[in-house]
Amino acid sequence: MMAFSLRNIVAFLALFHASIVVATLPSCQTCGSPEPSPPAPEPEAFPPEPEVPEPYPPELAPYPEPDQSPEPSEAPIDDDGVFDVTNYGAVADGGTECSSAFSAAWHAACDYPGNSTFYIPEGTFLVGPISFRGPCYNDRSPNVEIRGTLFALSSLSSFKSSYWISFKNLQGLTLIGGPEYGKLDGQGAVEAWKEPSCEKSARCKKLITSIDFINVSHATISNITLSNSKGFHLGLHGSKNIKIYNVKIIAPEDSPNTDGIHVSNSSNISIFSSTIGVGDDCVSIGPGSKNVSVSNIRCGPGHGISLGKYKNEKDVVGINVRNCTINGTENGIRMKTWPGDRPSNAYNMTFEDIVMVNVSNPIIIDQEYCPSHKCKSNEPSMVKLKDIFIKNINGTYSTKSAVIFLCSSEAPCENVQLVNINLNYLVPNSPRQGRLNIKGFLNGLQVINSRF
Repeated sequence: MMAFSLRNIVAFLALFHASIVVATLPSCQTCGSPEPSPPAPEPEAFPPEPEVPEPYPPELAPYPEPDQSPEPSEAPIDDDGVFDVTNYGAVADGGTECSSAFSAAWHAACDYPGNSTFYIPEGTFLVGPISFRGPCYNDRSPNVEIRGTLFALSSLSSFKSSYWISFKNLQGLTLIGGPEYGKLDGQGAVEAWKEPSCEKSARCKKLITSIDFINVSHATISNITLSNSKGFHLGLHGSKNIKIYNVKIIAPEDSPNTDGIHVSNSSNISIFSSTIGVGDDCVSIGPGSKNVSVSNIRCGPGHGISLGKYKNEKDVVGINVRNCTINGTENGIRMKTWPGDRPSNAYNMTFEDIVMVNVSNPIIIDQEYCPSHKCKSNEPSMVKLKDIFIKNINGTYSTKSAVIFLCSSEAPCENVQLVNINLNYLVPNSPRQGRLNIKGFLNGLQVINSRF
């Protein structure tokens, strides 16, 4: 049991197999813009969006939106362009399924030739799977304001696609709730978490994301509370220039696959000033992600903040995680890939100014990641992890190794720096540990001014 202090150490070690993480999201579908009414002054134009890759397998075809709520009424358009779902037949009693009314209000707001707001007032609404699609009038999304509480249908059989609520093919979206309202409850505990596939393996067979943003650009999401999702709570796929802040995400520590925020194939994403405590990763960053910033996040319980890559997927570039507190989680900061994956890269990643409180694995590179234990463990990962900078990490940990590097034997980790790492082992009456666990090949490890 000794203090560990190293400077400019280069380690080459051998043998290892790797792993990769996947995030599935529903395929993007566009819908045509309506014929315009008498032209209004054109809002700021946005550039056309590139075609988004198919995020879901064919068997998860888009589900036709249910038609179970009361027939929408002929609602007058408010002078200020506010489209209240209750004017279209939604009933705030927590028992009447309201997706048809929500859809009618959205289409009216989307078609409106001016600034518009899709408005959910105070009250409790039961809502089935629904997709809010664009492009809208002049390619400009309505604002979305949620003052009520939304509950998902509890039965998995109601969900033919892999989302509860989705926003697709939109530009300039603003979604806002409030400190005491704007709540979305996925009701995962009722049925989804009890599925046999969830109990027998590390990944549920059917995952329903509570709110998905697909091919969305220049959007702001703030002041909402997401809880008890059947799968991921909030997903970003094929999106860019997104800000997410003042968001609260809650699920029990033992709830399966309930990632807080998952990012894939998206760029210029900023997630900050939020609290996330779930049963899986607080924030997971998947393939094709570029220029993602995560800051001022309070994470725990959960599996920490993770970066993962799947087979045959795009590179991950430019990840910055800083000024976060990670409390009581299984991992702190983690980079993971699967065994047997094809060549790709994840590089230019910085983790700095992070506080760890009673974390099991504070710093971990795991290129042997295989939660199902059904991987081709004899095939090493071919994902190249390089230019990883980990700085100013302080706190406590509860396992024998504060730092674990399980790198690939075929695509060695490269240029990894640990600077100002100060982590204390929590076992009572035990001195500070000197525990660095390395397996596989690692080219260019520097450990500077660090004790763990």
